[in-house]
Amino acid sequence: MADDLDDVIQENAEGPAEARGDSGSVRQHSLKDQIEADRYLAAKRAARAKRLGLRLSKLVPPGSD
Repeated sequence: MADDLDDVIQENAEGPAEARGDSGSVRQHSLKDQIEADRYLAAKRAARAKRLGLRLSKLVPPGSD
């Protein structure tokens, strides 16, 4: 899903922000809004991850008892 969103943001950045024709006009969200949405979704995915962000462990060498 992240790759899809990255591709969409890249396509939208390369294309026009607004297009008008005989049938009407189309406007996209600004690039800033798309980047903020990407960051928000990445933060949600990170919060749902089952892994810990930081793991601390104590190393005890053998024979140090």
